[in-house]
Order: sequence, then C-alpha cells, then structure tokens
Amino acid sequence: MDWVLFVLAFLCIVLGLAGSVLPALPGPPLAYVGMLLIHFTDKVDFSVTELVVWGVLIAVVQVLDFIIPAMGTKRFGGSKYGVWGCNIGVVVGMFAGPLGIVLGPFAGAVIGEMLKTHDFSTSLRAGFGAFLGFITGTLVKVVLVLYFLVVAIISLF
Repeated sequence: MDWVLFVLAFLCIVLGLAGSVLPALPGPPLAYVGMLLIHFTDKVDFSVTELVVWGVLIAVVQVLDFIIPAMGTKRFGGSKYGVWGCNIGVVVGMFAGPLGIVLGPFAGAVIGEMLKTHDFSTSLRAGFGAFLGFITGTLVKVVLVLYFLVVAIISLF
C-alpha cells in the first residue's frame, strides 16, 4: 500500500511543480497534498509542526502570488491606478491561458497607469514592475515545490 501512496505523492509533487508555472493547476497546494500522502505511509512520519509550517507556507505563497505583482508595480513607480490595473490584470489573465497569466499583470499595470498619467514610459515602467513581480512570485512557488520534492526523495531513503 505504501508504494501506491508514494507514487501518488510523487505524481502530486511533479504536477505541483508544473502547476507552479502553469495556470491550470494549483501548484504548491497540490505538492502539499503529495507531502500529506507521504506522511500517511508507514515509512515516513513528518511531525505535526512540519505539516503545519508547510501548510502556512503554502497559504502565504498563494496569497503572495497575487500581491507581489502589485508590489512590483508600486516599486517601479506605479500609482494606485497601476496597482489596481495590475490586480485586475492578474484576475483577467487567469482566464486567458498561460499567455494571459504572464501578460495580464503587465498589461493591466500599463493600462491603469495610462489612465492616470498618459505617459507611456511611466506606464511601461509600472508594467515592467508587474512583470518582475509575476516572475518573482512564480520563482517562489517553484522553489517551495522543489523543496518538497527534495524532502520527498530524502524521505524514501
């Protein structure tokens, strides 16, 4: 029975890694399910503290995934209009596929800034900040899921 749980766990973790980049899958939560499956084997017994800390990390990373692009917009000189545009772009981009996920925050920040400043260079700078924020959020998700993968592999031995 343990081998079935391990196979399902590694499948969840690998899908979680893909979901950290692709919009269709909830990457880190899926990887966490994999870690829970490993915990329920007879071979591995993670502590309650580990499971709780990992769960909190997953929640924080999921929230930051929506906040970091807006922070990037603000950091690169965007106004409230750019930040709101970025947030709207994140939500709209989720429904537009992989390209929308990448370009949504950028386009939203640029459009939001254009509504306020009518200055294309300022708008592009705010959009670039949103794009960097998106890349940073994706990187954080990938690193967390890779950590889970390493812990899962180590737990086999």
